[in-house]
Parts: sequence; C-alpha cells; structure tokens
Amino acid sequence: MAAATPSPTPPGSLKRIVAASLIGTTIEWYDFFLYGSAAALVFNTLFFPSADPLVGTLIAFITYAIGFAARPLGGIVFGHFGDKIGRKKLLVLSLLMMGGATFAMGLLPTYESIGVWAPILLTLLRLVQGFALGGEWGGAVLIVSEHGGDKHRGFWASWPQAGAPGGNLLATGVLSLLAAVQSDAAFQSWGWRIPFLLSGLLVMIGLWIRVSVSESPVFLEAQAKAEAAAAAGVKEEAPVVEVFRRSWREVLSAIGTRFGENISYYILTSFLLVYVTVHLELPKSTALNAVLIGSAVHFVTIPLWGALSDRLGRRPVTLIGSAGMAVWAFVFFGLVDSKSFVVITLAVTAGLLLHGAMYGPQAAFISEMFDTKVRYSGASMGSQLASILAGALAPMIAVELLKDYGSSTPISVYLCAAAVITTITVAVTRETLGRDLARNERDEHTTAAPAAPATAVGDRA
Repeated sequence: MAAATPSPTPPGSLKRIVAASLIGTTIEWYDFFLYGSAAALVFNTLFFPSADPLVGTLIAFITYAIGFAARPLGGIVFGHFGDKIGRKKLLVLSLLMMGGATFAMGLLPTYESIGVWAPILLTLLRLVQGFALGGEWGGAVLIVSEHGGDKHRGFWASWPQAGAPGGNLLATGVLSLLAAVQSDAAFQSWGWRIPFLLSGLLVMIGLWIRVSVSESPVFLEAQAKAEAAAAAGVKEEAPVVEVFRRSWREVLSAIGTRFGENISYYILTSFLLVYVTVHLELPKSTALNAVLIGSAVHFVTIPLWGALSDRLGRRPVTLIGSAGMAVWAFVFFGLVDSKSFVVITLAVTAGLLLHGAMYGPQAAFISEMFDTKVRYSGASMGSQLASILAGALAPMIAVELLKDYGSSTPISVYLCAAAVITTITVAVTRETLGRDLARNERDEHTTAAPAAPATAVGDRA
C-alpha cells in the first residue's frame, strides 16, 4: 500500500524556509566569490608575487580552482549524510565550515611575512571552502524543492539560486566600497581583510535563521520507509553507490545542464575583473561596478525565470539561455573592448540575464531528475562534477588564452562551445515539469507489472 503524499508546507512556513535558504546561500556564495575577486585584485601580488601580472593572476586562479576540486568530495560526503540524516543538519554544518575558513583568510599573514607558508595556508582554507560549498547547493535547493508543491516549484526553488548573484553582489559591493574610500596602498596593505572578517558576523546571522527551519517532509517520509525496510531486513546501498549504479544518466544530464551556465558565469564575473584591469588597463572600479549592477539585475530576474519554467517547462527556458549565450559570447567582448563603463555594464547585465535563464530553472530541473533517497547525492554530484569541468577551469583557461593570443576571440569561441554543449544536453533530456518528488520512479518501474507502460511522471515533450 502506497504511503500518503506529504502534506504541502503552509505558505508562511514555506516563505521562512525560502528566506533561510536564500540568506544562507547568499552568505556562502559571498565567501566563495570573495576569494575569486580577491584572486584577481590582491592575492596575485600579496600571496603569489610574480614579475608578470598575468602569471601571478594565473597562479592565484589555480588556488581558486583548487576550491572547486574539493567540491565533488563535499558533494559526496554531504550528499551521503544528507540522504541519511536529513538536509537541515548538513546545511548548518556547511555554513559553519565556509564562514570559518573565510574569516581565517582575513587573518592570514602574506608572502612577505611568512614566505611560502602564506600561499599554502591560503590554499588549505580554499579547500575547506570548496568542500563546504560542495554540500551547500544540493541541500539548499532540495529543502525548498521538497517543502513546496509541484505547481510552483520552479519559482520557489529558484530563490536559493539567487543566492549566487546575491553573494557576488555583496562581495563586489563591499570591495567596491573599500576601493572608493581607500587608496590602492591602503587596500593592498589591510583593507582587503575587512570583507573576509565580515564573514564572521554574516555567518552568525545565517545560523540564527537556518536552525529555525523544519526538515523536508518528503525526506522524513522517505526516511520512515527506509527505517521500516531496514527493520524488515532489507539492506540498502549507500546513496552515492546507488546514484552511479542506477542514475548515472541523470548525473550526466545534470553535468551537461550546468556546463555552459558555469563557464559563462565565471567568465562574465571573475575573469572580467582580470580582462578589464590587466588587458584594458582600466581602473578596477570599472569592472567591479559593472558586475555590481549586473548582479543586482541578475538577482531580481532569476526567480522570474524560475516562475516562467513553471509555465513553459524547464527545458524551453534553459534553452533560451544557453542558445542566447552561444551568440552573446561573441558580442560580449566587443562591447567590453569599447572601454565605456556604460557599454561594459550593458554587456555584463545582458550576459547575466541569459545566464539567469539557465540558472533559474536549474534547481527544480536537477532536483526533479532524482528519487528522494538519492536526491541529495545525485544533485550534488552532478552539479559539483560540473563545477570542476567548467567553473574551476574557466578563469584559468580564459587567462591562458588571453596570455597566449592577446585577443578575446579564442575566449569567445570557448564560451560559445560551452553553451552549445548545454544546449545539446538539455535538448535530449526529458522534461521534468510536474513530477511528484514523493514518488520514486525507479522503484515503481522495478515493481510494476510487465505490461504496464513506463511513462515518466511529468514527461512533457
């Protein structure tokens, strides 16, 4: 006899859960993006001194990428325990780890003070950041997706996604403010530490909000079933093992869906700081303020794209973004090369709007690909493997291409190819709009009579 479907979360409670996920995710992304901005602006000279500015920046971005390398491991560990003991506990842990590492970065002595130990300690803290963020994304989007109903899942689940531009907005805003009120010498000497130390206060606020939310009702139902099965002597495999054994196609779909989105975001934000300040030799405030304005628009429009995916489907909205980005890749640098602040800002904002079309529906899209008992593991592994293949390498590849060719054209080709990969992946992935997250399709297909049709729930062409 099938278990009853979990009761929908009351609207007031759902809004609190969305707020807790959004604020916590914003803080975690603030910490993560702060490093990327600092790598382009100060770490290249304070921790990785080099005679060639681009070489120092490239080395700084290598440690930036190391943070991404730790994310799949974080996804595995957090996913395993998130599927076993719940989403909420792991979200609190991820916030503590991320905030603690960022705060410690603000206290680190530089290369001039302790030599090679400075970049070593910075790299170790970056690994902790990456590990924590590897578990953050899956838990934040799942606890919202599983509390909300099927009808508006795209809208509600997109709010944690807005935490990425929210964190970037906060990090860039703090850096822009410091750049405006401080001299370059003061910023290089001690001003850069302020945004990192500020993370300690932000984490306390985030924890206070996160501990008040309730666990996902969909997870609690699945946990009760698992406990009943265990009592009956049925042994289940570890979630990560089951993901790769039964849901590897969905993991590949999640990787491909995120590929162009990940690369485009880091090109439009982190690499832009290098391109504008080093290649175009413009003040760092030009790039920071352009990203600041673009991120504000991005933050507001991501939930709108998520809401649109509730009407049109996850695939059509994602395809708008990926196909548009393939074209915008060549327009973007032409506009940035104008050296006009207004034009650069328009280029960044338009690019982030297209990115939002991919990113907004993504939380619901990937969540709906997996069954409850492996959803945290599957969503985390797909998203974090993409972060290594795409986001981790994007700034380094872009810097190397710029260093070798002295032109933006190869970077445009690289960005276009990434967007095409996402377009093809989404085009061949089934639609997930309307899926009941409490139903485990794999188990139903395994136990169904041979004559029963194997039509996927919510499969819409």
